[in-house]
Amino acid sequence: MPMSLKSDYPSAADEQLVAWAKDGDTAAFEELIHRHRDKIYARAMIMMRNEGDAIDLSQEAWVKSWQRLHQFQGESSFATWMTRIVINLCLDQIRRQKRTRAESIEELEEAGGVERQMPIAESNPTEGLESEEVRRRIDEAMGKLTDAHRTVLVMHEFEGLEYKEIAKRVGISIGTVMSRLFYARRRLASLLQSLKRERSE
Repeated sequence: MPMSLKSDYPSAADEQLVAWAKDGDTAAFEELIHRHRDKIYARAMIMMRNEGDAIDLSQEAWVKSWQRLHQFQGESSFATWMTRIVINLCLDQIRRQKRTRAESIEELEEAGGVERQMPIAESNPTEGLESEEVRRRIDEAMGKLTDAHRTVLVMHEFEGLEYKEIAKRVGISIGTVMSRLFYARRRLASLLQSLKRERSE
């Protein structure tokens, strides 16, 4: 079957888009994100009651769905499958937050106060060299990203801006920010892995 044209994506059923995405068609998967990201974000927001957590967890759900897409057999709709993924991630996060709060209180009580929790500084003489090499690889890989993907990645990872602020500055929706970050991170990771292999050969 020939690869679908991009103009076919908006009119294709979810099932067809999933089939194309399973064959490696990232544009088909992007259409699925575009269709369902608001619903998935809303579900995370209802559970977490925190915008930052909801955005992070809904984005993580999309990453996991891409990684596990081969496991989706179509017993339910794609939207239902995605909803289950984000709910499970939210429940895991809620459990982690409760456990962390409990452990932090216990540790501070046992240690006798915050001042005894201060870390001891250690120097690493090769740290600068390692960081310089990493920066070179990152700069080289970043130069290979599209302008749109590089912009949101720099704003979020290097400038520390929240998704909401990025959306406002660039003039796009939060969902589009999430989508671009998803692809930018995946592309950057692939490029860095390739550069690492080239350096070691």
